Amino acid sequence: MKKNLLHAAKILLLLFVLTAPVALVAGNNETIARSNGYHSADVIKKIIRYNASAENMCARIAELAKVEAAKAAVEAARAEEAKRAIRLAAMKAEYNLVMNTAIGMYDIMGLESEDLSLKAFEYAWLGYHKLLKKGALHNTDLLTICDFSQSSSRERMYVIDVRNKKVLYKTFVAHGINSGEEFASSFSNQDESCKSSLGFYVTRKTYYGVNGLSLRIDGMDKGFNDNAYRRSIVIHGAPYVSQRILNKYGVMGTTFGCPAIPTEVSEEIIPLMKNGSCFFIYYPSRKYLAQSSVLNGI
Repeated sequence: MKKNLLHAAKILLLLFVLTAPVALVAGNNETIARSNGYHSADVIKKIIRYNASAENMCARIAELAKVEAAKAAVEAARAEEAKRAIRLAAMKAEYNLVMNTAIGMYDIMGLESEDLSLKAFEYAWLGYHKLLKKGALHNTDLLTICDFSQSSSRERMYVIDVRNKKVLYKTFVAHGINSGEEFASSFSNQDESCKSSLGFYVTRKTYYGVNGLSLRIDGMDKGFNDNAYRRSIVIHGAPYVSQRILNKYGVMGTTFGCPAIPTEVSEEIIPLMKNGSCFFIYYPSRKYLAQSSVLNGI
């Protein structure tokens, strides 16, 4: 019996020895944890608070980024508006300079006494300047104006030496048969219309055809005369465009749309005009003046 009790006591003592350090360690750990304030619940709360704070920060950053982007957009719009204002001011200044030059040229050459209206010359000079600026002209010393606001019985084509500021030729020029009789009033860019086409042209090469020496021209006004080359609209001499015909029939001859000139001067004028000079057919058409790609281009 004593042996059994002694054996049990040994076992209990052994168990106490084995378990006591674990308990002590656990107690010490708990004490340390408590002293450091380290609890899993606290950690979770801190993580939640951190995530919430991070989300708020990100939202705030995004909001600030939107504000900055809006400010940048406003500044960009202001900068673009300033550039636009500068461009408009420059264009206005350039336009005023061109118009003042036109008035000066008009007076120097005495074009009023030659029956060419100031408006016709101003538009011609503006278009000449625009084409010159674009590099479309190669024969830059010459500007030819057909003033179709005048009667066909008048010498209404003016070949002007820009460099020396003088009129080289003033002569008759015919309009298309379907554009009118004495006065041209109807114009077209369509094939087989037999009408004249308003606007600015650039002269090209010469050739000899059924009307003798002829000059090809390229229409530069989109929608108004840009079919001229395809329509075979050319400058050529014609015996039915002369003072003799006017005296005999009381009206000048007409064409299928070509700006024909008297045969007796065609051999002199056409060689001067060829290879890239400015040729302008004018009429005070509100539609043309408002929509001309040459006059209203930048």
